[in-house]
Amino acid sequence: MASKIPPALGILNLDCGLPPGATPPAPLPGSLRNPATHGLPVIFETVAGAWAGNVIRGDPALEPACIAAARRLVARGAFAITSNCGFFIRHQAAVAAAVNVPVAMSSLLLVPMLLRQMPPAAKLAVVTADSTHFGDDLLGVSDPADRSRVVIGGIEGGKYLQNELMCPPIPTDVADIEEDVAACVARLRVAHADIAAILFECTGFPLVAPAIRRLTKLPVYDVTNLCRMMIASCT
Repeated sequence: MASKIPPALGILNLDCGLPPGATPPAPLPGSLRNPATHGLPVIFETVAGAWAGNVIRGDPALEPACIAAARRLVARGAFAITSNCGFFIRHQAAVAAAVNVPVAMSSLLLVPMLLRQMPPAAKLAVVTADSTHFGDDLLGVSDPADRSRVVIGGIEGGKYLQNELMCPPIPTDVADIEEDVAACVARLRVAHADIAAILFECTGFPLVAPAIRRLTKLPVYDVTNLCRMMIASCT
């Protein structure tokens, strides 16, 4: 009897420009790409042409490539699909319509739910890789009162984003990511004393989520939390 193939989480990867046959760096513990983060196998498909800069700026021409990569993941046995860039949220509806498994392209899908978990006067801080290309359309919030409760901060200009925009990307020390994110969070909290929770858009930030929780004493959410919910619901 053939052995049963274990369930796998499918991840849409950015196009990192690695030479053919090159091996990407091993995923660090706690990262989205590490199977131990999810407690089950993960499989990957690269979205052709989806350089970090293209995805952050919002290139609509990437949508067919996202759909094609998602279909390849399902054909390989993915029971659910996510992505390794929160700005892929722009293609959430198209990918979800194209496959027959749950799709959560970005932690930003959590924004409406998190607002309803907090007191009406409390604010949600969304920390993103690049706030200069982060529009209201990414939040999934139409009520002006809800929108006023979301504050956006980015780490543009920091070492991590500069490295990620290279082709191929340059690995960044976790300490440097933590420095960029902690500085952004500190700025937001000075400007908004009523922040009650933090949501990381960037899929590189889960590596520093424990440190930011300790530093701020606030709930911190990221894409791995969303993936755990999908996994618990499907496996």
